[in-house]
Formats: sequence, structure tokens, C-alpha cells
Amino acid sequence: MENDVFNTIEGESSGFYAEKGSKFHAFAFPVVSEEQVKEIHQELKKKYYDARHHVYAFVIGADKSTYRASDDGEPSNSSGMPVLGQIRSFELTNVLIVVVRYFGGTKLGVPGLINAYKTAAKEALQNAKIIEQFVMQQASVIFNYDEMSFVMKTLSDYDAEIIEQVFLENCKILFQIRLSFYDNLLNSLKQNHKIEIKNKI
Repeated sequence: MENDVFNTIEGESSGFYAEKGSKFHAFAFPVVSEEQVKEIHQELKKKYYDARHHVYAFVIGADKSTYRASDDGEPSNSSGMPVLGQIRSFELTNVLIVVVRYFGGTKLGVPGLINAYKTAAKEALQNAKIIEQFVMQQASVIFNYDEMSFVMKTLSDYDAEIIEQVFLENCKILFQIRLSFYDNLLNSLKQNHKIEIKNKI
């Protein structure tokens, strides 16, 4: 199963392009929500308050189903779509690119704008570290103390990451695991009927 794998960027990166006095500063960020996109975009608008445009595009989700491109006052489809096109060209998701433009006094025309925004965005992604990530499923397992070694070994066998452990009358472990391993892990844990599993916590 490969549909639980996607590529994104590890951290922030930047790119730059200049033409006829206009300067295009591109900033790429890893993001996981539209709220995060809004926060970053607003921060950059405050930081670069004297810039003419703050164009952006993003793609979110392992299936790349959530996306948007904004021209922010530039001619329609001259800026946001070229930036979005670069994210798609690199086959990335969970990525936001904001391109801040300082106008140089000379209009570039739509072809010139497309090239400028595309080139700045491309450089930002070329300067980023691209990493592979997995879609993760969270679940919790509840069990008695005498099942501890069995549960811990099974979680380890499937590379599950333990998020939280609570040991009271019963033991409870909150974990996350790669989505494609999840069903096999459940089947292994269910070999012991004293164990309770709750998914999508």
C-alpha cells in the first residue's frame, strides 16, 4: 500500500528573483492546516508591510485535495497559479509558498509575472529539504498489567510510536502508526481477547 506516503518539505526555505527593478521574495513553509496558512500569511504581510503584493498558494493533505492560489491583486492567474504549479511540479503536499513582491516601477506584463512568480517559487523549493512522510493513524489500547510485554512487543514490531502511557487500574497506551500497518497491528493485538482497542482518538 503506497497511498499513505507523501512528500513534503522538512522546514522553511526561500527563493529570490528580480526583474526590471521588481523583487520577488519566495518563502516556503511546511503546513498541515488552513489555519496555519492564514497565520503565516498574516505574519508575512505584517513583516513585509511595504510590499505591493503577497501572493500565495498551498496544497494540504496526503491526497492533495485541499489547495488554493491567490493572486493578491496581480492580474488573474498571473501569479498564484504559477506558484501552485511549482508545488504540484515537485509533487509535494502540506506546503505553503508566499511570494512577496516589491514593485520596481516597470510593469512586467502577464508573461513576465508568470515567469517571475514561477521562478521565485521554484528556487524556494529547490532550496528546501524534501522528505517522505506517512499518513498516520492514532489509536489507544487498554489492557491488564500481565499483558504488558505482549502489547509492547506488538507495538514495537509494527514501528508504532507511543504518544502517551497511563498505568492505573488498567494500562492505556495512546499510539500512532503508519496507516498501511494499522489493520495488521489490530489483528495481532486481537489475538489476545483481553485487550481493547479504540481507534481515531
